[in-house]
Amino acid sequence: MSLIKWQDELDENIRTTEQLKEYIDLTPEDERLLEEVIDIHPMSITRYYMSLIDVDDPNDPIRKMAIPSKDELNVVGSYDTSGEMENTKMPGLQHKYAQTALILSTNRCAMYCRHCFRKRLVGLPSQEIVCRFKAAADYIKRHDEINNVLISGGDPLILSTDIIEQFLEDLSSLKSGTFIRFGSRVPVTFPERISEDRDLLDLLKRYSLKDRRLYVVTQFNHPREITSASIDAVDKLIHSGVILSNQAVLLKGVNDDPHTLAELHNKMVSIGVSPYYVFQCRPVKRVKHHFQIPLHRGCQIVEEAKKQLNGHSKRFRYIMSHKTGKIEILSTIDDEIYLKYHQAKDPELIGRLFKRKIDHKVSWLDDLN
Repeated sequence: MSLIKWQDELDENIRTTEQLKEYIDLTPEDERLLEEVIDIHPMSITRYYMSLIDVDDPNDPIRKMAIPSKDELNVVGSYDTSGEMENTKMPGLQHKYAQTALILSTNRCAMYCRHCFRKRLVGLPSQEIVCRFKAAADYIKRHDEINNVLISGGDPLILSTDIIEQFLEDLSSLKSGTFIRFGSRVPVTFPERISEDRDLLDLLKRYSLKDRRLYVVTQFNHPREITSASIDAVDKLIHSGVILSNQAVLLKGVNDDPHTLAELHNKMVSIGVSPYYVFQCRPVKRVKHHFQIPLHRGCQIVEEAKKQLNGHSKRFRYIMSHKTGKIEILSTIDDEIYLKYHQAKDPELIGRLFKRKIDHKVSWLDDLN
């Protein structure tokens, strides 16, 4: 790739069906349906990520995460499966769990993933994005129970380095022991943003202190996303003092088999990215129908994958991010599923172990007896 600024490279993203047809074959009917989807939820694919797709395979797992599908016309589900609206304290600031403040810094990403659980706002005009970051920082400073801040979106690392610096400066006076996380898929979908911006790396190094490390929580979902380019981006982040962890999503047709999931986690650990969560795909409108798998099958996949993993690569938890909290999915025995509140909006629920009757089709807590 030529040495151009990352902003210029991002301007070359594939956003229209005409541009898409330069890479894959589309019938007139395919094009009509994709246009219908794109009118509702925009398409944006980096040329780097497009290069990872096997264009001759219509069922390619990388393709499924990037290229719109007619299945997105299925509207079963909800646009807010985790109760984000009810936990919003001001535009762009959520406070659901006592210890964590969540800031929605932007509605843009390097690539618009088709399985995104924030399809309601990503790539679209939105009132949910933070407009006065200082006000959000002041809220955080007034709440002593908050000990970590998650800057998410959209993707915060797609913002200019100057804006990221302002965020870090505004949060620099947080109490001792409070740390900052960036939720970003940039190392996966657009690694040149990191590799080509020395200013960003210097900024992260300056703010990732011995007693207050910066974290980047990324999302590798398939072993083919771990490339020389993404490894280089991860390496540069590590050498800037940043700690990396990963939140994968269990997705039908992408990583819903034990071997793929195991290969993903073994590779991640080898490059310095620590497994954190594997999320049950949320029942999001235009996502649920074609990406979500049943909980019973999810348990089987996770347990079979863990048999192929070492201690470090099997440290992740299989999690359902429900409106009541983060629920760890432990196991199924006969016709029952065992669950535990890993985190909860109601502190009294944290650590609570419970079980429900289950059949082989159910994919979410609300559908369990």
